[in-house]
Amino acid sequence: MSFIIREGQKEDMQNVMHLIKELALFEKLPNEVEVTEVDLIKDGFSEHPKFKTFVAEENNKIVGTALFYERYSTWKGRVVHLEDLIVTKHKRGFGIGIALYKSVLKYAYDLGAKRVVWDVLSWNKNAIDFYKSTGATVLEDWQVVHMKEHDLKNFIES
Repeated sequence: MSFIIREGQKEDMQNVMHLIKELALFEKLPNEVEVTEVDLIKDGFSEHPKFKTFVAEENNKIVGTALFYERYSTWKGRVVHLEDLIVTKHKRGFGIGIALYKSVLKYAYDLGAKRVVWDVLSWNKNAIDFYKSTGATVLEDWQVVHMKEHDLKNFIES
């Protein structure tokens, strides 16, 4: 299998959107995707982009993506957050995921980031084992906290 990893472009966002929906289905949350292709283009390719992407391309077809962004830690300073690492189901096991992963980690290293952070579902043993095998630490004592849009509204208006 021959593929390349490159920075994502506006023109790739339709395919990235398909991968996002595929991931949501895999994570058993297909109805949670609210972002659109238009959002991805606006938010990722404006004057002040909110994220960056790498894509894996095979025969001019996008088969994987990594979406990430810089954030700031009060303890560490510059940090990169890997939001999603997605490889289409029929292309898993060919080294695409690790190539995307390495690209993000190299980006973070070159940036001078103090760490890279991401979330992983507790039931995704394959991903957890993979991350641990690369030297990453899965924190057992921390819980991810979300407040959805309607809860934000309720809280602010109360």
